[in-house]
Amino acid sequence: MILLIIGGGGAFKRVLVNGGVGDYVATLFSQTNMSPLLVAWMIAALLRLCLGSATVAALTTAGLVTPLLAVSTVNPALAVLATGAGNVIFCHVNDAGFWTVKEYFGLSMKETFQTWSLQTTVISITGLGFVLLLEMFI
Repeated sequence: MILLIIGGGGAFKRVLVNGGVGDYVATLFSQTNMSPLLVAWMIAALLRLCLGSATVAALTTAGLVTPLLAVSTVNPALAVLATGAGNVIFCHVNDAGFWTVKEYFGLSMKETFQTWSLQTTVISITGLGFVLLLEMFI
């Protein structure tokens, strides 16, 4: 099952990259003052919210953000951290982890949202803050 998820994420990334979406993202954001790290975080977070899989969100974001990093001076290691922070945001019902936590701890849906989903969101936003802080020193 894990291999299927990773393979599916890689295939989805390749479809977007071959379709020119990565170059479009690079063009779109190269004309703004927005940090490429914030862009990586936002793309990963959006994909995570829509798709549910952190693995697919990370792989797809990597393919989309790589062209943007090529034209910026951002440290690629920080882009990895920003992507990782973005892809853990708000774990919800279309993620297996949500159901695992809910069932193992015997929580209701509401309790799972109030604890697990809130926790993953705090981790994501805190992670972004630390990445942006690190950018000042690296």
